[in-house]
Amino acid sequence: MAAAVCRLRVEASSPKASLSSPIDIGPWARGPKFTLVCGILVIAVGYGLALVLMGSAWGLMVVGMVTSSGVGLAYGAMPALIMGSVPLSETAAANGFNTLMRSLGTSIGAAVIGVVLSQMTVTMGDHTVTSENGFRTGLLAGCGVALVAAVIAAAIPAARRVEADADADATQEQAAVKA
Repeated sequence: MAAAVCRLRVEASSPKASLSSPIDIGPWARGPKFTLVCGILVIAVGYGLALVLMGSAWGLMVVGMVTSSGVGLAYGAMPALIMGSVPLSETAAANGFNTLMRSLGTSIGAAVIGVVLSQMTVTMGDHTVTSENGFRTGLLAGCGVALVAAVIAAAIPAARRVEADADADATQEQAAVKA
């Protein structure tokens, strides 16, 4: 749902909004940085929704759909953002490093939330379970981290082509003109 809001914002800001499709938004497209920030904000909205909707199964389903949409937007934008920022000869290494950092971030995030959930418990009979406040604290932590990530992503400088790639492109263009 929140992903659709981002898409509608892009489409509504274009002069051809009524004619545009989700695939062809032409020069009004914002690029991978905008998509990354939008995806991170959708994740934050999903965690915020979870605080309100965590009392029902349908609410958790909505939260899962919203946060998963944000993850899809953010993870889909990263390779394009990376490939536009590194020389062509380094794209494989840069994407591999991105995958490594995603795995490391996922592991650290899971460990931190695991500690929070294990420390905020209630006892019911013979069983100790995580309290509702534990889940709320974990969701607030996720929302806060997502908002910080959105600020950091918004501060990413515009992609600059490396001179070697620009020289290679110029050489290819000159060869194409001569042919």
